This record gives sequence, structure tokens and C-alpha cells, in this order.
Amino acid sequence: MADLTPPDVRIDDSSSTDTNTKHEMLVIDFAIQDPSPESQTPKVVPVPLKWKLASILMVSAIGFGSNWSSGITGAMKTTIKKEMKINNTQFALLEASEDFMVTALMLVSGLVTDRIGGAGAILYGNLIFTIGSILVASATTVRNYRFMVGGRVIQALGDIATQVAQYKIFSSWFPPNHGFASTLGLELGIGKIGAFAGKASANIIAQNTGNFSNVFWVAVGMNVFTNLMTLGFWFFTRYANKKFMGTADPATGEALTEKNKKFEWTKVVELPWVFWAVMAFSLFETSTAIVFTQNATELAEIRLGVSAIDAGWYTSVTQYGGFFIVPLLGVLIDLWGNRISILLICGTGVFIAMALVNWTSTTAGTSASLGVYAVAFCFGPTAIIDSIRTSMWHQSVFGSAYAIKITMNNAMNIIVRVITGRIQDADNNSYEHVTIVYVFLAACSVGVSLALVLLSFLSIDLRRLQWTRNQRVKNGDIINERNEKFHNENGARNRAISKGCFGALVMLVLGSWVAYFWGVGTGNNS
Repeated sequence: MADLTPPDVRIDDSSSTDTNTKHEMLVIDFAIQDPSPESQTPKVVPVPLKWKLASILMVSAIGFGSNWSSGITGAMKTTIKKEMKINNTQFALLEASEDFMVTALMLVSGLVTDRIGGAGAILYGNLIFTIGSILVASATTVRNYRFMVGGRVIQALGDIATQVAQYKIFSSWFPPNHGFASTLGLELGIGKIGAFAGKASANIIAQNTGNFSNVFWVAVGMNVFTNLMTLGFWFFTRYANKKFMGTADPATGEALTEKNKKFEWTKVVELPWVFWAVMAFSLFETSTAIVFTQNATELAEIRLGVSAIDAGWYTSVTQYGGFFIVPLLGVLIDLWGNRISILLICGTGVFIAMALVNWTSTTAGTSASLGVYAVAFCFGPTAIIDSIRTSMWHQSVFGSAYAIKITMNNAMNIIVRVITGRIQDADNNSYEHVTIVYVFLAACSVGVSLALVLLSFLSIDLRRLQWTRNQRVKNGDIINERNEKFHNENGARNRAISKGCFGALVMLVLGSWVAYFWGVGTGNNS
């Protein structure tokens, strides 16, 4: 089998004498260690669109199984607490155990994914995730809480690898404003269908079979399907890498790579301040969404006075019913840009939903809050991830950058989950007081998004996130110029800011570990 090394980029301007051409054609040579003459021929054929579409559908199918599994725990919160004989704090710690592993290992996984490529990381990640799902299903069968926590930790090890890998693959095939957001939107939309199917069917399976552990065994079956799709995608990617040349960013000329020749730690530590500005929004908005989604089914049971099955259907429809909006939003972002404006819409909508949850405990108010949340939440993930990609100077470390986002969100989730779990236990399992935490987090996300909109009028680096496709291609030279200034003319100051933000992330992670071990030390994992 030929041994592939990362591509070398050379400029080929022999086919054109037009001195006004903005960017010469990039040709990427794959140095193949194979003695056969034909293997030394440079590959100059770009990846066809149908191959790209096939890769998107395969990765989306891979994500369907994991999203199905992710929806079932929150949907069965009431059942799990009853059958496993645990309280709200212990349930929060069950979720936080996975978050803890993510904060400990996700950044390492991002660096490794950038080095070895996304396809390989997905392959071993899904295998580990499946082993963890078997352990979780076994723990629910024997009703052992500690065993279930251990299984969730193993699941997290696999999930850590797969979360980064799929978006790393997308970033190596699609530049900003040229398909990246559309690809994200399609994958996230299919993921919503998977989460909807898992959440809506979880309590139905549990009640009709008479044993809630059967839900988790069905999840094992879904994960086996995911592994088969992953293996097929791995072979697909290896063949594509041999047959086609890489992709270049039409605006900047940057060669997009799936894997690097070495670990790029310096580039990770020195991510630009615009990236960290987007992270500030995600810190509050994503954590609000994740924690609220975890508790939405139980909240609906209490507020609407319905069964677990009905509550699961209501919250599934309201949270995932907007799956068709997400792909359309991705296309809109690719063409129209205006990412920061979309973040403001998302933050404002989530805040309105949380305000309704907190200040209207009636059936109508709760239903309205779930409806508003369903629409608002659709605007978040695609805009955030695409903003991360657009804010970066180096696509080669996108895997690590996305790993930072996941690490930060999970660290915040640990803190919020432990706090809200304690509040709810002290409030006799009601949602009368804990919802103020949701309101506070959502309000912070609105504040950050408003600040970003205002700053975009003052900073061209932040304003790049608002550019349309045509504007980005037209201003490619400006992007390259700003990149040069960031690393050279203003290098010392920018490096200090970047390292300061990275240091703040480390402090947040350490704080989340304190919260997690506080839960362990006070006996909340028993």
C-alpha cells in the first residue's frame, strides 16, 4: 500500500500569463513513497462535487447513530432517577462525568486529529464509543449507578475523538463561504433527526418493553451501524486522497489539509482574538442550550402535567423539529455571511425562551418557551462553528480549535450542572428557582453578541465574519495582509492576548474539575 505524506504546495503559473490574476493556480503534489512511475505523477484533478457530497452523506450517517444515543439520557431523566435510585445531583454528576473526561482529553484529541487526519480519528473513536455504550447498557440492566458512570466515561473517550474528526474533514474540503457552512448545516440537520428519533422513542421503548435498559441496548445497535459506516468512510477517504489533489481557499490561496506533518502546538496557543470572541458567545449560549435540553423533558412533565412519553414527544418536536432550517441556514451563511448578526438572533431568541420558562410557569407559557427555543437554537451551532473556521488564520489547526470549543463548553457544563442539580434538589425537585440560572446564561450570550456587533464596525478582523462570499473573495488580499500583521508587525501584543485567553481557558477547566471532585468528595456519586 502506498505511503502518503502530507501534500507540498507549489505555484504553477505556466498556464497563464495574466499578471492581473489575483491568485495563481495552486497545484498540490502528494509525495507517494512508491517506486512505480505512475505513482510519481502529480495529481492535478480536483475533488469532484459528487465525491464531496458522498463524503458529507457518509459522515452525516456516522453522526446519526451518536446523536440518537445523545438524546436518550435527557429524555429518560425521570425514569433513570427512579430506576437507578438517584437524585438530581447524582444525575447531574452522571452527565458531568462525561464532561470531565472531555475537559481532560479533548484538546489532546484535537492535536492528534490535526496530525493523523479526521478519517482515522473517527474510526477508532466510534469503536471506543460503542464499547462504552455496551457498558452503559449493562449497567442499566443490573441497576448499578457507579458502573453506569464508568461506562459513560468510556463513551466519552470515543466521543472525544469523533466530535472533532468529522468537522476537521469538512474543513479540509470546503473553505469558508464555499461550502463549509452548507456542509455543517446538512450534517447538523441529519444529526437533529437522529437526536429526535432517540429522544422521542426512548420512553416508548422503555414502557412498551417493560425495561428501560432496552433503550440503551437499542443504542448499542445504532452504534454498531455507525461503526460499519465509519469503516466504509475510512476506505473511501484513503482512495480519495490517492486519486485527487487537495483544495485551496479561493480567497487567500491557502492549501487546505486533513493532516499535518507535525504537531502545531504554537499555532493552537496563538489563535487570534476574534476566535476567542466567538468562544465567549459559545461559552454562555451553548452551555444554556445543553443544560436546558438535558432537563427539558422532565420540565415538560412537571409544567404540562403529562406522561414521560408525551413530554418526550413534545420536547423532541420543539427542540429538533427545526432540522430543515439548519441546512438552509448553512447555505445562507455561505452566500450571505453575517455570522455575527445570526449569533445575535440566536442569543436573543434563547434568552426570550429562558425568560418564558422562568417567569411563566403556566402550560401556555411553557409551550411558548419550547417553541421559541426550537427556532432560536437552530441558528446557533452552524453559525458558531463556521465563525470559528472563518476567524482562524491557519486551517491546519481547525481540529484543535474546535477541540478548544468543546473543552470550554464541557467545563462550563460541569459547573452549571452541579449548581443546578443542587438547586433543584434543595427546591424539592421543582423548576421554580433553577431556571433563573438559564436566564442568566442566556442574558450573558445576548450581551456578548451585542458587543461583537458593535466591535465589528471598528475592527476589520471581526468584520470578516460578516462578509458575503463575493466580499471575501474580493478582499482575499486584505485577509492575507491582516494575517501578516497579526504575526509580524503586531506579533508580540497578539501573542500575549492569545496566550492570556488560553490561560483563562485553563483556569475554567481547573474550576470545573474542582466542581466535579466536590461532587465526588461529598458523596454525590454514591
